[in-house]
Amino acid sequence: NLPRTDFPMKANLPQREPEIQRRWREMDIYRRVLAAREGGPHYLLHDGPPYTSGPIHLGQALNKVLKDIVVKYKSMQGFFAPYIPGWDMHGLPTELKALQAFPGVDRHQIPIMDLRRECARTAMQFMEVQREQFQRLGVRGDWAHPYLTATAEYEQGVLAVFRDLVARECIYRGLKPVHWCPECETALAEAEIEYETSS
Repeated sequence: NLPRTDFPMKANLPQREPEIQRRWREMDIYRRVLAAREGGPHYLLHDGPPYTSGPIHLGQALNKVLKDIVVKYKSMQGFFAPYIPGWDMHGLPTELKALQAFPGVDRHQIPIMDLRRECARTAMQFMEVQREQFQRLGVRGDWAHPYLTATAEYEQGVLAVFRDLVARECIYRGLKPVHWCPECETALAEAEIEYETSS
């Protein structure tokens, strides 16, 4: 009792997905949407970047897709809504992943420049992996020009803002307890502290 249609009854996603991705790239759909919205009111979503410490996980996928829905919705409302993806390439998650390249070696014995080079390599490797995975989820953005926290331009920008804060006397020295992880040998954010409760 189904109507006759040329629409395939089987999705064949392993074959169809690369075709769809290629078609979107050939259409340059991100740029076409931006060009169509040029001159409209601006809408900018500041997206907190994921760490480059492995492939994306379900939380990152959900986070990115929900934000993509918001940006696309604003575009459909007539807003000029560019999306610039980014990655946090510093920090403990990337360092811990990079340390896996030195199995069985006491991390205190690894020359610091060797570890830094491995951190940079790891960060770039997983940035590429995550970029492809986010694109496969259909997230639209300027994937060719992301911001990367490990670039000299980004680091210079952070230092320039810090310099301005110092000049305006917003930075001061004080005393505050610092929570420390003895295993990772690094400071912990207060949100990372777990308190043991008595029963």
